[in-house]
Amino acid sequence: MNPLWGIDLGGTKIEGVVIESKDNPNVLARMRVPTEQQGGYGHIIQQISKLIGMLEQETGLRPERVGMGTPGTLDPATQLMKNCNTTSLNNQPLRKDLETQLGIPFTLANDANCFAVAEARFGAAHEVAPNATVVFGVILGTGVGGGLVVNGKAINGKQGIAGEWGHNFLDESGGRCYCGKIGCVETIISGPALERHYQSLTGTRLKLREIAERSGHEDAARQTIQRLTHYFGKAISVIINVLDPDVIVLGGGVGNIQELYTEGVEAAKSFVFNTGVKTIDTVFLRPKLGDSAGVFGAALLVA
Repeated sequence: MNPLWGIDLGGTKIEGVVIESKDNPNVLARMRVPTEQQGGYGHIIQQISKLIGMLEQETGLRPERVGMGTPGTLDPATQLMKNCNTTSLNNQPLRKDLETQLGIPFTLANDANCFAVAEARFGAAHEVAPNATVVFGVILGTGVGGGLVVNGKAINGKQGIAGEWGHNFLDESGGRCYCGKIGCVETIISGPALERHYQSLTGTRLKLREIAERSGHEDAARQTIQRLTHYFGKAISVIINVLDPDVIVLGGGVGNIQELYTEGVEAAKSFVFNTGVKTIDTVFLRPKLGDSAGVFGAALLVA
C-alpha cells in the first residue's frame, strides 16, 4: 500500500486526508484544523504542521510527500505565492518553508486545479466520461476560478495560472475587479457580483439563492439570472474554443443555479466556433464529490 496525503488550505479551515491509493479513494484518515489566518503566515505554517502530525498519529504512517491545494498559486519562476485571497500567503515561499519545517517534499497547486483533478479521477467526470482527455473544472462562487486536467493530470502552466478564466475580460459593465482590471468574468458572474446587480435594480440586497427562487415571478430577479446565463455562455465559450474539453464540471454555490445547465449552455452554443452546427458536444456536469473534491485532488497531486 502506498497511501496518498493531501492538504486543502482554505481561508477558514485546513483539511487533511490520507487515502489508500490513486486508484482507490478509501479514506484512512481525514481531519481538519482552523486556519486562523489572523495569526499570520507563520501561524498558518504551524497549523499545517499540526494537522500532518494529527494524521500521522491517527494512521501510524509517515508521508513520503504531501500534495496541497492553495487559495492562489506558486509562481514557477519566483517560487513565491501569488493571487491568494488569504493575503498573508502572497510573496511567501510557502513550499520551501513547509519542506524546511517538516522535512517532507510538497507539491502545490491551485485549489481549483485540485477540484478539477478529483472530479476527473474520482467524481462526476469519471462517472460519466471515464475516458475523457480534457476536463475543465469551474468554481463559481464568491470568486470565479477554474482548473484544467489533461489525461488525469492538473496543468499549472508556465506562470502557474492555467485555468484562471475568472480574470479574462468579459464586459465593462462589471466594473473594476480587485485584480486592478475592468470587466473580468468574476465582476459579472460571481455570486457577489450578481447580488450587486440585483440590488442596483431593486435597492434590496438578497443572497443569490433567494434571487433565483424569485426569478419565476419577479422581473428583476429574472433579469439577474438572465445576466448570469448570457455572460456565462459568453465566458465559457472562450474555454471551449481554446481547449475544447470533453467535460466541464460546475462547482461552487453559483454552480447550483439550474438555469446554467439549460439557458447557460444554450447561450454558449451561440458563441462557440462550430460553424453550421446548432449544438456542442461538451458535457456540463454537477460535481459529485462536494467538499471532498479539494482535499482528494490535493492527494492526487502526488499520485
